[in-house]
Amino acid sequence: MNPLEELNTLVQAFPEQESLFDEVEHVPAALLPEAYRKMLAHDHHMTVTMEAHYGCPVDVRVVEQHLDGDIYSRKILLLKTGTDRVVQFGLVRFDFQYVTPQVREEILQGDIPMGRVLINHNVLRHIDLGALLQFRAGPALAGYLQMQPAAVTYGRLATIFCNKHPAVDLLEIAAPLD
Repeated sequence: MNPLEELNTLVQAFPEQESLFDEVEHVPAALLPEAYRKMLAHDHHMTVTMEAHYGCPVDVRVVEQHLDGDIYSRKILLLKTGTDRVVQFGLVRFDFQYVTPQVREEILQGDIPMGRVLINHNVLRHIDLGALLQFRAGPALAGYLQMQPAAVTYGRLATIFCNKHPAVDLLEIAAPLD
């Protein structure tokens, strides 16, 4: 699937009253600003990357979620621990058939970032970076990321393989970096 089709598939799970983004462009890693390249162009969990970048743990806030059999979708924000500072917006589609009931339950509780749950439970996983994207924020994304509408930020599409199966599709958009 091409990156914009995958993006549309994730976004359509969460219809917004206002648009998430006004414009999206696929961007090669070499053309990303350096700080965003370090943040996004890798095959590691964004939870770990955000914690390293901001020098503290991150908390998850589940904005919206849906469960349909084994398919779990959620819209999340990652925040610097103990603050209201949003560092990432994300959309997740997770096929729970590839993880244990304990992992499923902990993710459904929504108290711990998904990447941290997978790490804590030592789920055999690898991350496949799909595409790097530039976003011009629409009203909804601007509100989530505490930025001005029409401002630019960057994100990525990725797939997490759990126990050798493509289990999680992700859209991860970084808040504007200082």
